[in-house]
Amino acid sequence: MRRVSVDIGGTFTDCFLVVDERRAEGKALTTHHNLASGFMASLEDACKQLEVTVEEVLSSVDAVRYATTLGTNALIERKGPEVGLITTSGFESSVPLMRARGYGDGLSEAEQQDLSGADRPVPIVPRSMIEGVDERVDYKGEVVFDVDEDNVRTVVRRLVDRGAQAFVVSTINSVVNPENEKKIERIILEEYPSHLLGAIPIVLSHRVAGRKGEYARTMSAILDAYLHDQMYHGLASLESVLRKNKYEKPMLVVHNSCGMAQMSSTHSLQTIHSGPVAGLEATGSLSQQFDEPNMIATDMGGTSFDIGLVTSDGVKFYDFNPVIDRWLISTPMTYLHTLGAGGGSIARYDRLWGAVEVGPESAGSDPGPACYGRGGKLPTTTDANLVLGYLDEKNYAGGSIKLSKRRAERSIRDHICEHTGLSLEEAALAVRRKVDANMADAIFKEVAVKGYDPSNFTLLSYGGGGPLHACGYASKIGIKKILIPPFSAVFSSLGAGSMNQLHIHERSLYLMLYDSLERKVLQDFTDFNATVGQLEVLGREDLLRQGVDPKDIKSRVELDMRYGNQLAQTAVVSPVDRIESDQDVMTLLDLFSSNYENRFGKGSAAPEAGIRVNVIRVVSYVEHEAIALETSNASSDASVAPISSRDCWFDGTDGALSTNVYNVADIPEGASIDGPALVETPHTTYLVYPGWSLTMGKQGSAWLQQHSVN
Repeated sequence: MRRVSVDIGGTFTDCFLVVDERRAEGKALTTHHNLASGFMASLEDACKQLEVTVEEVLSSVDAVRYATTLGTNALIERKGPEVGLITTSGFESSVPLMRARGYGDGLSEAEQQDLSGADRPVPIVPRSMIEGVDERVDYKGEVVFDVDEDNVRTVVRRLVDRGAQAFVVSTINSVVNPENEKKIERIILEEYPSHLLGAIPIVLSHRVAGRKGEYARTMSAILDAYLHDQMYHGLASLESVLRKNKYEKPMLVVHNSCGMAQMSSTHSLQTIHSGPVAGLEATGSLSQQFDEPNMIATDMGGTSFDIGLVTSDGVKFYDFNPVIDRWLISTPMTYLHTLGAGGGSIARYDRLWGAVEVGPESAGSDPGPACYGRGGKLPTTTDANLVLGYLDEKNYAGGSIKLSKRRAERSIRDHICEHTGLSLEEAALAVRRKVDANMADAIFKEVAVKGYDPSNFTLLSYGGGGPLHACGYASKIGIKKILIPPFSAVFSSLGAGSMNQLHIHERSLYLMLYDSLERKVLQDFTDFNATVGQLEVLGREDLLRQGVDPKDIKSRVELDMRYGNQLAQTAVVSPVDRIESDQDVMTLLDLFSSNYENRFGKGSAAPEAGIRVNVIRVVSYVEHEAIALETSNASSDASVAPISSRDCWFDGTDGALSTNVYNVADIPEGASIDGPALVETPHTTYLVYPGWSLTMGKQGSAWLQQHSVN
């Protein structure tokens, strides 16, 4: 196996390189002005460790996999084209009006408590760029009023005259029957052929989102068109850099659906949050290899903290209506909860509450934390960790970044100590305590709301800052067992290296599997089977277009099911691809009820409300060889000598504690060390709290176990 996978985060760009049996991890600061620069720097870092050149690697690897923040950056900076929206006459105000809850979409919990004071987000498509056309399809998919071609031509010319650089076509009920959207696309291309439009996209809403919900579907298409320009040119420039370095194969782009595809088969919207999703994919693979069926994935980087779940019941968690920035969309996206808590999260004193707050604002990579010496003045989590003794000034990020403790101390004194009266170390502990509490609260809510008990899960901690904070946030929710995975600092990029080529297609289809009023199960299977067949064809075409072998294509059927009109919707992986008999229906009903009770408690099932399917989803994929992770059950009584010691400050202790510092390479497999201790690796630091112990595994993995509560 020869494989390169890169994950671009808000602060660092991570690379995981596989060359035959050798592995290497690379890191570089993210270069937001040109992501290709950070990409190549991280790849060069990994290549140096294996003593190979970038050209040697790129000319021989089977694939380059890439998780990007291009789309996220384009939204934040509002660097998109002028989008023209064509919709059904009479519905031109649907997007500007949003929904009643639209004011709160994308706001923090504190801001959502005062919706009356919230403002609408600045629209991506202003009202002047929205035009209606005369057409109508009813809820059954029957064409009530055909497209008026002359009306469409007039509308298109009007939008072009106003500066439209991209077209979005979103008509009512097009997910049931898309014929009118396709006709409008044909008319646009007749009016302005592709040699005139060039790379300007025409986005049809039914191709981006397959579920009903007019506002969310339209916003999905708008965001896809808005991000297209940045994604196209950004990825094309990266592909050009790779070509110059002798890479000749198609680049694979990681999707937020837990899969990947070639650039030509990727929607812009599918790349949002793709890096953290790659980490969750790696968690699923590790769960099987390490025989840990229930895992909480926690990824702490420089900018954010991401939480995901892998469970023994095989439930796939999707965000049915994710919010991107301030916009509600309806494209299938693997569910992750993201918190503004990372190494670069900015700490401040909140005068209203008289308390220290941390995040969600981040110093990022430029200027970065105050201790980076790049012009940052505000204190961050990293500054607090340096003041508390957890970080080595001269050996941070593999020695590539020299830290300044003096700058960190000054930023905390100026912005925290002056307002609170706390000593320097007390203020740093307050920052640390707050960020750990924020992460612990978010983890508990995510697990409990989904109907699970956190104590039944193993906590997986990765990312550049995860192992440094794991004991802190695990202690606050009562989890006593933590796994730091192999290559933890670049675990998300490792996940990108193990992903399958995959496409998801879904469609709204309201079917009563069990009608409680008539006490009957579904008898007519035609609509279900026909819909599954149509979605399988779409997925198959996507993969064949990328040159895969037809015999390698597989698929699975997932159903979004609920009791009656309950809001709680559960994704069920169907054991059958087609419903052929009453027994198949009963199997689905039993599986749904079992999953529901496992999540929400015995007796919570409510078949008296009826059981229905809201959405059918077909996942089409080609399996790729996963990167093998080495497990370990070894134990060793070997004594480990520390390389140094330094004073560190911990919550609940009186003054600083002398803390041994170890080099990860000096700790043999199976050996244990007791806290307080620091284990330094090339790209991160494992912090072992007092009352905890660390047992070393293979490939840099480690188990942390709590023995006593201080």
